[in-house]
Amino acid sequence: MSNPVQDSRAFRDALGLFATGITVVTTRAPDGEPVGLTVNSFNSVSLEPPLVLWSLSLGSPSEAPFRACSHYAVHVLAESQQALSSQFAGSRERRFAGLHTTAGLGGVPLIDGCLARFECRNDMQYAGGDHLIFVGRVERFERGAGHPLLYFGGAYRGIRQP
Repeated sequence: MSNPVQDSRAFRDALGLFATGITVVTTRAPDGEPVGLTVNSFNSVSLEPPLVLWSLSLGSPSEAPFRACSHYAVHVLAESQQALSSQFAGSRERRFAGLHTTAGLGGVPLIDGCLARFECRNDMQYAGGDHLIFVGRVERFERGAGHPLLYFGGAYRGIRQP
């Protein structure tokens, strides 16, 4: 048995053995600039009311815009969207480069072609260690078709179906 406080790298590696979907979360900053990032901490919370959650590292340059926004959108990425995931995990200045978006609730930038998309009211925020947990009330959603992009063991994966 390992102690997570004494061996944080081993703890992180063990957490990486839980396969997660990949999302891109987007909003608008108070000055109107689009803000977005790749997130794999997305989770459903409740059907009644319809709630989802995701978390953001404290001190992230995206923290202030997401704290202040009225709405955000969670885009569940398809297996074919690994490049989009990498783009939103990279340089903040290049995240929306070459990307066509449409305006969603609260002016949130929406990305087409995703496996699913949830437009959320920024309902609740909770401190959670070195992260801020956002709970959003889903006001609109869309479903696409295909297979999800997954992250497992430090690498992107897809689903292999028989």
